[in-house]
Amino acid sequence: MKNLFFMCFLALSVLVNAHANPEKNIDKNGTIFGVVLDANLKQPLPYVNIVIKNNQNEILTGGITLDDGSFKINKVAEGDIVVNIQYIGYKTYSKNITVGKGNYRVNLGNILLEEENESLEAVTVVAEVSTIQQKIDRKIVNVGKDLANMGTATDIMTAVPSVNVDAQTGDISLRGNQNVRVMIDGKLSNIPTAQLLRQLPSTSIKQIELITNPSAKYNPEGMSGLINIILHKNTNIGFNGGLSTGVQHQREAKFNSSLNMNYRNGKVNVYGSYGNNIRKGVNFGEIRQIENNSYQAIDLQDNNKSHLYKVGVDFYFNDKNTISFFTNQNTFDGKNDATSEFVFNDLIGNDQKQITKSYSENSSGQYNFNYKLDFNKSGQNIELEIDHNAFDNTGDTNNGQISNNVRPDFIELTETERNRTTINLDYADPLTENSKLELGFQARLFDTEIFYESDARVRNENGEYIPTTTDYTYERDIYSAYLNYSKKLDKWTYQIGLRAENVTVDANASETDLSLNEELIIPFENNYFQLYPSVFFTYNHSDKNSYQISYSRRIDRPGVGQVNPIPQWNTPLVTNIGNQSLEPQFTNSLEFNYTKNLKKGSITGGVFYRIIEDEINRAVKVDRSDLQSNRFLLTYDNFSNTTAYGLELSSNYRPTKWWSLNASFDLYSQTQKGIAERIDPTLTNPTENDIVEEAVKVENNIWNFRVFNNLRVSKKLSFTAFGMYRGKNTGLNFEMDPMYFVNLGMRYSFLDSKATLGLSFNDVFNTQKIAIVSERPYLQTANFSPEFRTFSMNFNYRFGNSKYRAKSRKRRNNDEKQVQGGL
Repeated sequence: MKNLFFMCFLALSVLVNAHANPEKNIDKNGTIFGVVLDANLKQPLPYVNIVIKNNQNEILTGGITLDDGSFKINKVAEGDIVVNIQYIGYKTYSKNITVGKGNYRVNLGNILLEEENESLEAVTVVAEVSTIQQKIDRKIVNVGKDLANMGTATDIMTAVPSVNVDAQTGDISLRGNQNVRVMIDGKLSNIPTAQLLRQLPSTSIKQIELITNPSAKYNPEGMSGLINIILHKNTNIGFNGGLSTGVQHQREAKFNSSLNMNYRNGKVNVYGSYGNNIRKGVNFGEIRQIENNSYQAIDLQDNNKSHLYKVGVDFYFNDKNTISFFTNQNTFDGKNDATSEFVFNDLIGNDQKQITKSYSENSSGQYNFNYKLDFNKSGQNIELEIDHNAFDNTGDTNNGQISNNVRPDFIELTETERNRTTINLDYADPLTENSKLELGFQARLFDTEIFYESDARVRNENGEYIPTTTDYTYERDIYSAYLNYSKKLDKWTYQIGLRAENVTVDANASETDLSLNEELIIPFENNYFQLYPSVFFTYNHSDKNSYQISYSRRIDRPGVGQVNPIPQWNTPLVTNIGNQSLEPQFTNSLEFNYTKNLKKGSITGGVFYRIIEDEINRAVKVDRSDLQSNRFLLTYDNFSNTTAYGLELSSNYRPTKWWSLNASFDLYSQTQKGIAERIDPTLTNPTENDIVEEAVKVENNIWNFRVFNNLRVSKKLSFTAFGMYRGKNTGLNFEMDPMYFVNLGMRYSFLDSKATLGLSFNDVFNTQKIAIVSERPYLQTANFSPEFRTFSMNFNYRFGNSKYRAKSRKRRNNDEKQVQGGL
């Protein structure tokens, strides 16, 4: 492994030296360069637009600044030109220049941009309308005022292109696939994703990064990529803060609120925040089984409360050294009541009714340390980050049976402890004006222990229900290193990278029959070494047209829920359980993107193709420990290789000054494979010989269309209208009908724009339903009615001063170019 890293580094060094010579003017075209700084802070401003026009106000060329504020624009034609430098929240800088003899290399030096005003709006500059920036390996959704008042992060995700939110569970999928990692400020959390997003207020979100083809710098996990949510961070001099609160109601009320504050004086910035989500939910459903002429009525009610606290401090010792520390603390407790009533129309006396009452509480603590050292050379730095996350959960479930001749009442107790530690060491060095080297090392240490006890969940060989306990431990250590090299050649930019990972997995499941005091131990180990290359090419034909093609290799490591052999939930006929021997799946992903800037908007399009090895998917198997009850296990398994492809289109258009329109369309297609076992439900004493195994293969084509309208009546008042159509979704064991709905909203600003009131009415026409048809393990239909049609009200207030805009912390995408687009 050491030799491999040395060979990669040596090869990269040769490549760097081959391109290290500075460019020379070989014709009479000019070059314009300089550095853009904040006038107050004298600090660089990245991603500032540089536009070069002729005397007829026609755009000739342009570019953007790098993270160190520098820019360089080559091949500027001879003649009189105007250089405009524009950045949101700052006054536009304009300068007339003549490119010609004796003045082919124009150095504008340090350009100081002044803020437009000193009002509170400078604390956090939020655009009126959300936009998309296309970078070299991601799309960035800049959350504008139109999305910022939607309620929570879950609500915003509904409107983000390529992202789907499960209306019942809150789970997130990207490009039609749930194998996606969701991060907050670039960091994974042990808090369940759905729980975390529901307690993040939408006003706290600055950007949402959709990293569908991550570079070698990133962990290669998640077939469909990464979603990184960037939160606002206020570091202005003095005391500043914001308050947000909201309420949503249909059948039950749901509340969320947050308070964030910071105080900065000199070289120290202290900040803290608190957020909560208090919600009750009601969901009704009915499942009809055609083969045995029965139906199941389901009534689900939940009552959940969560609280999230964050405290942090930044020490700015000097321009070269910064130390930061923060901690997140989260608490959650939830109660769920479910009533399932089975009615068998043709088998009198077989009716079943189960009442399940469950309670769970968990706590999570995140501790993050960051040190960054900037060298004298602009853009050269080294950064150390240590992140530790601990999670504890306790849950108990009481399953009460009210029926004739079925299993007795039983209680389930589950205790979970989970720890994750990540250590990053990153180094960046701009070798020349147009090239950059990045390398880093990472250690990810993960362990979890789950204890489960049930007094009567399974049957022994005599058909008797027995009490059992299961103790499951899972440890996974990953050590990795990466190299990235990027270079700009005129209108071309390329980036190549390689990541190497060594993984060790050690799992152990111990099951004890308490009635006989017998213990069964099932160990599992899996150690492997893998390389993950990535390649990116971007061609900027002009300031209006940009093309990009990329390739990366990725991995989907089975999650704890997929390998955990302890049941995660039960119904009278189905148990959801993991597969301890599940292997990882690998994905080779090829992607092409195009961005077109229009006079009144932009269009962004892309296509992708994936080859998936050892695909992980659902498997439906007969519960061999309870054949008499015709029970099934819903689990996971590895299958043969498959492919997936899709296309995406998104655009923004502003027909008038008061009306902006954002629309997106996406289409995904994937061949899904799985295993389904069946057993004749009419048999009274079935055996394992009666089990029939069926190989399942389906073609799943999913398409979605979204359109978001923002109508600005005045500077204070605006209205929004959001519509979405989600096409049919075909899985291995179900087919879900199309879904469509329309949401309306309004936003009013007052108190000198310090306060904002938002109102929204979701599912105006009451069209959002969940309707499912399933053929496996038996033919059945399902219909559910969650609380789709809701009315919401949100209030936000910001306070403090804005005399100083502090240096932002380093993010792991320093070298990437952006292109404006629409949501």
